[in-house]
Amino acid sequence: MAILARRNGPRRRMLADINVVPYIDVMLVLVVILMVSAPFVNPSLLNLPSVGKSSRVPDRPLEVVIRANGSITLRDGQKDLAQGVVEVAERVRAAQQANAAAPRPVVIAADKDVKYEHVMIVMDRLQKAGVQRVGLSVRPAG
Repeated sequence: MAILARRNGPRRRMLADINVVPYIDVMLVLVVILMVSAPFVNPSLLNLPSVGKSSRVPDRPLEVVIRANGSITLRDGQKDLAQGVVEVAERVRAAQQANAAAPRPVVIAADKDVKYEHVMIVMDRLQKAGVQRVGLSVRPAG
């Protein structure tokens, strides 16, 4: 609303003035409504497709065990199959070739006190034997 103002003289002049207090009040009310209603809004949930149980039991990995004293053993479940780097690599290669369609995974389980060099030698021998993927076995922290 314009207000008519008089200054020294008979001339009238309009003053343009906007009262913003009601706008601020409305905005604060909207902010409070949003803050109160936000916890009640459920986030969008994804309805993912599910599958039945797998028809094939996953293979147990071949485990190459490297002990702190440097001895190397190939373990299949509870059975020790071979000892020594060369024998282990040959046995792993034979196991990989026996089932070429789905090769068994190979995991290196090394003691934490083993030198890094021993682990790298075993990985190099396995790579030369044709093993494409080698995993490292670890214990979760905590």
